[in-house]
Amino acid sequence: MELCSYEEFGVAFFEHAVTEEKVLEAVREMAGDPIDMGPVPAGPGGAAQVTATGSVGEPAATRLEGDIIRYEVVLPISLDFTVDLQVDKHRFHGDLLVPLLISARATKELCIDIEVEPPTADQVRLDLKASGLRASVLQRLAGIDDEVKRFVAQYIQDEVDSGDPADRLIDVKQGIDAAM
Repeated sequence: MELCSYEEFGVAFFEHAVTEEKVLEAVREMAGDPIDMGPVPAGPGGAAQVTATGSVGEPAATRLEGDIIRYEVVLPISLDFTVDLQVDKHRFHGDLLVPLLISARATKELCIDIEVEPPTADQVRLDLKASGLRASVLQRLAGIDDEVKRFVAQYIQDEVDSGDPADRLIDVKQGIDAAM
């Protein structure tokens, strides 16, 4: 058994505790539910109603360089939605790539704090296909692509904000005490 400094121990501990596989497993748990939303008012005065269904695919993670253990996780999302203008319904299919930045930080209370930084609308990538000529015209005139990106970014921000901060903590001290 080779001895090391407390600093080396801490770095090795974090490297073991916060791996790509563990980050992806946590993201799969958070994002595993099917998407089923609406109808939600949209457009000027809420004149349109939007309903959406979809699913989150297999996320991918990339470890980022730096002093902090940080990953960029990309969530692929398949989304089918309908814009009901009360006189006509327009259908769309979107394939999105949604990046999240996930960081692990140490606290003085011997916890690992997992921080999730949601994307901005500009960071969300979208391939949107309209079903039919009228839907294609609406897509261009109403800026549906940008609206979908804004909505997805805001939805993820709201989900992150609404979560219990205690759920982001891994209590290392409690784990050690239970093992002793």
